[in-house]
Amino acid sequence: MNELPQQLVNGLLLGSMYGLVAIGYTMVYGIVQLINFAHGEIFMVGGFGALTVYLYVLPDGTSMWIALPLMLLAGVIVAVLVAVGAERFAYRPLRGAPRLAPLITAIGLSLALQQAIWAWYPGGEDSLNFPQIEGGPFEIGSVTIQTGDVFLFVVAPLSMAVLAWFVMKTRTGRGMQATAQDPDTAKLMGINTDRIIVIAFALGAVFAAVGAVAYGLKYGQVQFRMGFILGLKAFTAAVLGGIGNIYGAMLGGLVLGVAEALSTAYIADIPGMDQFGSQSWANVWAFVLLILVLLFRPQGLLGERVADRA
Repeated sequence: MNELPQQLVNGLLLGSMYGLVAIGYTMVYGIVQLINFAHGEIFMVGGFGALTVYLYVLPDGTSMWIALPLMLLAGVIVAVLVAVGAERFAYRPLRGAPRLAPLITAIGLSLALQQAIWAWYPGGEDSLNFPQIEGGPFEIGSVTIQTGDVFLFVVAPLSMAVLAWFVMKTRTGRGMQATAQDPDTAKLMGINTDRIIVIAFALGAVFAAVGAVAYGLKYGQVQFRMGFILGLKAFTAAVLGGIGNIYGAMLGGLVLGVAEALSTAYIADIPGMDQFGSQSWANVWAFVLLILVLLFRPQGLLGERVADRA
């Protein structure tokens, strides 16, 4: 039990990263009813975009305090360009097609992005070292926080607060809510729904890129497969919180992260369960949690609140 505060902090950090990526899933689904399974790869290309700036644009020896904002900006730009391009050329032509068609397209796009990074990025087939922030770790009571995790502690709540303000207070945000509730009526009211959909894809990509930089700082590496499992977990987080609910996406991420951290730390202490507590079982317990939530509360923890379906 002495490790409980540390495990809770670990889980909150992990869950914050899941939540940042889950927001992209839930925003797109809330507006166009599309599960964008390529969103995990949007996360991945954001991480490689940030790394590219550090390796090939900035001078050697540049301090991370200077490099990090530029890396974050580059990751966001790359992720947004890929996401907007996917919406325009892969998803928009299929908007009136049966739902299976865009779903298969999303899976194909996911594989194509993975292979593009693998084939074209130097060393893309291996895990590439991601630069780290100097200093730390920091001790707060019995809890240790690594320097890279400080970035996640700051940007996750800040990103969520900015998104909530944007959706509730701006004209575009209200347009997103109207489009999510009834796209046909929104068109009649003069809302450019095509523009709103592009903005939803772009905003989701921004949060995915922030999550990718946080991933690189946390684990010290990026690689072309990193978006697959994390994307599935982020989708799981979106479903846990209530798909289409932006607040539920972050809540689902936090619940999933804490559950994963606690299961990894404590299940092995249960008699007869020692083989189920390793890190390799963390993914299994994450999806067990999803199954339990879907069995007892299929609408998710917060449900699908139409007013927030942006």
